[in-house]
Amino acid sequence: MEAYYNCLHCKNKKVRILTVDGKQYEGVVMDVDLNNVYLKTEQKRTVQTSAFYPYPYPYGNQILTLSLFTLLAIALI
Repeated sequence: MEAYYNCLHCKNKKVRILTVDGKQYEGVVMDVDLNNVYLKTEQKRTVQTSAFYPYPYPYGNQILTLSLFTLLAIALI
C-alpha cells in the first residue's frame, strides 16, 4: 500500500522509477490504481508491457504500465 500512496503523491509529476529487476524508467505519472502505475514516457521507441492502460488517452504506446509490486524506488526529478 505504501507504493500506491507514494505514486499518488507523484501524480502529474516527472519521476524516475527503479524496479526490483534493476530497470529505470523516466516520465510523468499519469494515473495510479491499486495494482499499477501508469507512466507517460518520453521515449521514441516502443515499450513492451505486460498490461494495458484501460482509459482512453491519446498517447498511444507512450503509456508504460508498471506493477506496483515491482517498484523499488520512485523519485521526483
